[in-house]
Amino acid sequence: MQHGVGGWGPSSGQPPIPPAQGWPVAPVPEATGHIPLPPVAPAPPAPAAPVAPPVPGTGTATLAVLLIGPAGAGKTTVARHWAGTRPVPTAHISLDDVREWVCSGFADPQAGWNDHSEAQYRLARRTCGFAARNFLANGISCILDDAVFPDRPVVGLGGWKRHVGPNLLPVVLLPGLEIVLERNAERSGNRRLSDEEVARIHGRMAGWYGSGLPIIDNSHLDVEGTARALDEALARAIATPAGW
Repeated sequence: MQHGVGGWGPSSGQPPIPPAQGWPVAPVPEATGHIPLPPVAPAPPAPAAPVAPPVPGTGTATLAVLLIGPAGAGKTTVARHWAGTRPVPTAHISLDDVREWVCSGFADPQAGWNDHSEAQYRLARRTCGFAARNFLANGISCILDDAVFPDRPVVGLGGWKRHVGPNLLPVVLLPGLEIVLERNAERSGNRRLSDEEVARIHGRMAGWYGSGLPIIDNSHLDVEGTARALDEALARAIATPAGW
């Protein structure tokens, strides 16, 4: 037997020496050409979408609103639109509609302001005030519209506050005279006034300037834009209440 070169091996013609019993045999890796990559870190979460600031407005507040303005200012149309687009139940109470409940013996102020017409105005305001309080007691907001003059206590703001309550929020709708004349010309029946009467009422309404009441000039606003301006004015009045 020879040792060293020419010993056991493939060239010697002798079988290889088997591994010892119980010794582990290292597995031979498969030659696939795959190169393992380092683990990939998880992607950072996407940034949250920016939260839009809340739209200014009255939201779901229960309110009693008085919309003041001359004939042709768009009070009734705007009040109805504002009431109809709020997210909470809201009623529209029009003084002119209530006055016209009187079918026989209706006292039309266009025929002259007298004790009879004034008495019907008083009655209509009390009726509107009762309806408003009833709606509010049942959790329903309301908006009333009337041509309230700042220089006439009989048809003034104080009466409305007595009828509806101290939390009544008044807002004045006062477009330019030309706009009021144009809108009045489109009216019919006893709601259409003469140009002279419209100009006189508009001039008296200017007395609300300097009163502290919110005033909206809707000369260049459509109904939706005016209703939005009204809602924002009311929101400001709620945030910073003032004594009227």
